[in-house]
Amino acid sequence: MSKNITVILPAKDEADRISSTIEAIRLSKYVNRIIVIDDGSTDQTSQIAEALGVETYRLPKNFGKGYAVNYGVSKSIQSSDIIVLLDSDLGSSASEVDKLIFPVLQNEADVTIAKFPQAQRKGGFGLVKNLARYGVHFYTGQMIYTSLSGQRAFKADVLQNLGSFPLDYGIEISMTIDILRKGYTIKEIEVNMTHRETGRDMAGFLHRGRQFYQIFKVLLKKARKE
Repeated sequence: MSKNITVILPAKDEADRISSTIEAIRLSKYVNRIIVIDDGSTDQTSQIAEALGVETYRLPKNFGKGYAVNYGVSKSIQSSDIIVLLDSDLGSSASEVDKLIFPVLQNEADVTIAKFPQAQRKGGFGLVKNLARYGVHFYTGQMIYTSLSGQRAFKADVLQNLGSFPLDYGIEISMTIDILRKGYTIKEIEVNMTHRETGRDMAGFLHRGRQFYQIFKVLLKKARKE
């Protein structure tokens, strides 16, 4: 029996990459629906997606990645067997999506998470990654090395049981903890995906600072629910 497999692409100002990302996903053997959630872009992101014939929703302002994901899930959860979340800046490397889907189709895992190759440029000093990794371990006893990766495939019933997600950069860490706490299985999958990397400049440090703060807030909230 064929499965309905939906890819959700939250996007903010990705006019330069959204086309190549969509075309790469269309090479998939499994995906039969693509949804773009334009999270308040100020460029032509949504117009490009619409011109490619993709189901597109444009939010009136920038609400954050978590909000965009929640919105996309609400539009697809009832009609999908598997839902895939991908970043919109993957470009041609989004063709690797089937590596995430196949283990879920084969019931090897309830959720898969992409493990990227080593970054080509120096970024931060590992503070955000370590906070995420050891935060997940603290609450679940499991070590997930890809806790921050936004490239994930889910059985739809997993997302139904998780409920809504944080609206900001805390979404992946919150998801990971809740998935494991509910007894679902996660499999980390090596892929040859690439996307924009933040460097050791002021913009990069500010970005990672926001990530650290928002992830730390999620971990504190999880503690209060213990």
